[in-house]
Amino acid sequence: MEQEILRQIAVQNEVLQKVFVSVEKTRKYFMWTLIITLVLFALPLIGLLFAIPMLLNGLNTMLAI
Repeated sequence: MEQEILRQIAVQNEVLQKVFVSVEKTRKYFMWTLIITLVLFALPLIGLLFAIPMLLNGLNTMLAI
């Protein structure tokens, strides 16, 4: 009886290790997805902060003539 319980615990420990490895891979995947999404969203916004004033200035200059 005790041997059976120890075997079941060992099997559960192996499965738990596999689940842990899988969860860590998933966590890293989500982290990199978040980082890439933020970069691809934030960089255009920062670019627009510089581009819009230059475009408005050019439009204002063109209309003032």
